[in-house]
Amino acid sequence: MKSVLASLARRAVALDGTTSKWRFYCSRPSSSAPPSNNKLFVGGLSWSVNEKTLKDAFSTYGEVTEVRIMYDKETGRSRGFGFVYFSKVDEAKSAKDAMDGKAFLGRPLRITYALEKVRGAPVVVPRLSSVDIATNHDK
Repeated sequence: MKSVLASLARRAVALDGTTSKWRFYCSRPSSSAPPSNNKLFVGGLSWSVNEKTLKDAFSTYGEVTEVRIMYDKETGRSRGFGFVYFSKVDEAKSAKDAMDGKAFLGRPLRITYALEKVRGAPVVVPRLSSVDIATNHDK
């Protein structure tokens, strides 16, 4: 716990030594290498993709246990991303390696390992002050 707090304190100090431009949010801290798991995030989906077509596309790499496409609550239209669950981690890895960047129904897929929802871990996010906004607006 002390190392996490020390890391946050180092991140919160801006180059000029002030901390007033930083805001803390609760979410998973970013890491350089996301953990491998059997759940893939699939982005860049066409609106015409449904669960069956997505499952069929990924089934060639292993046993797909579940497919979830996220839909807009108001319109019912696909939000353009979803999740594919495999029975084994190595099947998910081979699907990720083979399908990432490939065109599917006219759109390139962006595939990463899905992260589990974690609540309560602080992450430092820079906040622009009104002076910074005016300075960046003039450029």
